[in-house]
Amino acid sequence: MISKSKVMSNPAIRIAFLSVFGLGLASLIAGCSTPSTRAGYRASGSAPASYSSPIASFKSASWENLPGWQEDNLTQAWPAWLKSCEALRKRSSEINWRQVCAQAGSVSARDGQAIRQYFEANFLVYEVRNTASSSETGLITGYYEPVMNGSQSRTATYTVPLYGLPSAWKGAKPNPAPARAELMSSGVLKGSEIAWVQDPVAAAFMQIQGSGKIRLEDGRVLRLGYAGTNDQPFKSFAQWLLDRKEITRSEATMQGISAWARRNPGRVEEMLNANPRFVFFKELPGNVSADLGPNGALGVPLTAERSIAIDLKALPLGAPVFLSTTKPLSSQALQKLVMAQDTGKAIVGGVRADYYWGSGDSAGELAGRMKQDGRMWLLLPR
Repeated sequence: MISKSKVMSNPAIRIAFLSVFGLGLASLIAGCSTPSTRAGYRASGSAPASYSSPIASFKSASWENLPGWQEDNLTQAWPAWLKSCEALRKRSSEINWRQVCAQAGSVSARDGQAIRQYFEANFLVYEVRNTASSSETGLITGYYEPVMNGSQSRTATYTVPLYGLPSAWKGAKPNPAPARAELMSSGVLKGSEIAWVQDPVAAAFMQIQGSGKIRLEDGRVLRLGYAGTNDQPFKSFAQWLLDRKEITRSEATMQGISAWARRNPGRVEEMLNANPRFVFFKELPGNVSADLGPNGALGVPLTAERSIAIDLKALPLGAPVFLSTTKPLSSQALQKLVMAQDTGKAIVGGVRADYYWGSGDSAGELAGRMKQDGRMWLLLPR
């Protein structure tokens, strides 16, 4: 990932404050003799029988409790749910996903009302609360998949390397492994370069997201995924800048840090070395579509604006979640059905999510500024 409070992306990491992605109910209703849509508004028991969490509590809710549920365009969420089903069918779980996923095959992907009826007929809704505080509100951040120009060999323009896991580490990683500053000067990384880009700060943000795309000069797109780290703790270079009063709180974003780096080119390495963690990449197979988002922890491509990263102690991976928050630096509502398809070490808490904005600079602009309050509802099969 890409997701921003984390090295959060893919099955393992996302770091700092950003993270990178992505996808006929009429006959079902008739065949299952389901209750009318409104029957789905009955509250269930006080807590789900099939799922519990050590850090989150779940309060029975109704579909009417979901702000914006009727307005959400669920045809945009449906491909992401089908991707979740692809993985959930293969996983053992205390939750019976197989039945609801089988029923999804009868639903028209183009019929938003049929999709809405499918969820209302087959799922119960639970408001998520933080167990420690009993609060129903938590932090919603954003992440994305970086896209930048680059080369598979060093050139006069592309001088900043992105590294694969050093060959010497593939048998046994040092314990402890060197921090970033030592790695960069030790020579152990020599020969493990897999791509070269122009901007060291952009490269660091790609490490934070844990994945990205490199547009090569011949028009090809190189997809890089997360391959591991040096197992050092993450320390935010945004906080490093704040502690030295180099930036203000409002500038502690991807955009603000990039602007500081342009003003202080001679201090960029000093800033980057403030974070001892170093992320390694691997080239993804050539048959992976450049249009798909990166794989999240669930093992399926992330879907822009319909995938989130969650705390695995709080919510089940792959589950549908209804999210109510606001857009970055705004009071404009962002209320959508999303899928819990990713996780990250900095995503901690019951009501806590990292919202995947998609790929490229515009997604990065939104992700880098997103730090909103929000609420979440977990959807579980009846």
